[in-house]
Amino acid sequence: MAKEKVKEFDTVNDGSHAIRKFSIGDFIIIFVLVLLCLTCILPFIHLAAKSISSNTAVMQKSVVLWPKGINFDAYTSIFQDGTLVHSFLYSVEVVAIFTLLGMIVCTCAAYPLSKKRLKGRAFFTFVLMIPMYFSAGLIPTYLLYKDLNLLNSMWVLILPLIYSSYNMLIMKNYFQSTIPDSLEEAAFLDGASNFQILFKIVLPLSMPIIATLSLFYAVGRWNSYADNKYYITKEALKMIQYKLYQLVASATEAQTATLSEAIEVTSTPEVLQAACIMFATIPIICIYPFLQKYFVKGVMVGAVKG
Repeated sequence: MAKEKVKEFDTVNDGSHAIRKFSIGDFIIIFVLVLLCLTCILPFIHLAAKSISSNTAVMQKSVVLWPKGINFDAYTSIFQDGTLVHSFLYSVEVVAIFTLLGMIVCTCAAYPLSKKRLKGRAFFTFVLMIPMYFSAGLIPTYLLYKDLNLLNSMWVLILPLIYSSYNMLIMKNYFQSTIPDSLEEAAFLDGASNFQILFKIVLPLSMPIIATLSLFYAVGRWNSYADNKYYITKEALKMIQYKLYQLVASATEAQTATLSEAIEVTSTPEVLQAACIMFATIPIICIYPFLQKYFVKGVMVGAVKG
């Protein structure tokens, strides 16, 4: 009797039982997942094909998933013009500074709030969560930035958004659910200060959530252009997503595409738009695979316990 139970257990462990249980419901789930993946992948492939296709093929709507009349005129125009390349490098600088400062602010807020020994912890948590639900509005915000002399500067894209209530809450929950109090108690007995505990114990054990929230900060800043639209008028301070928005809007209205007054682009609006979208999207796509394992683990663990 015991041997039969062992055999049954081994059958489950080696995966054969799972294969026999593969049902129609599993096929439906896989089919739905494949469809969802295709909704993300196919538009990207379509844009990539259009960006390197000839103007004639794109205007004839004959380019679907494979380029026709391959040429790189649109990409050549982008690099010859230089404004989009400058916006790209400037955007990388802004995103790097924004992510660094954002993680510093988020950690400084989340770590104390995760400790029961902090007096008034509930009150401070409540106050710091208010921006998650309420905002002052566009006009008061604009007037405030004007009084602070932040308009038409790089810092108007960085300082107002470095604190995120949502990111702080995720990091706080991660500290509470992952870092045992016994580690800190032992460190205190050895004479360690709060900063030493934070930098030598807590942060090294929190790499998954740090990578996850860094990705949140970087992707959010990279894809955002509304504040750039409202608070920036200098061409040199416009980020790549806002330049892309202007390019698409001007091409749609005038049916012509120009990157700047210095260079006339010979590509059609559709080809140029596709090339610019690929130019702005590929860097984020290249970063995701390296942080994917941290991304999944950090979000799941940080959201389990509140």
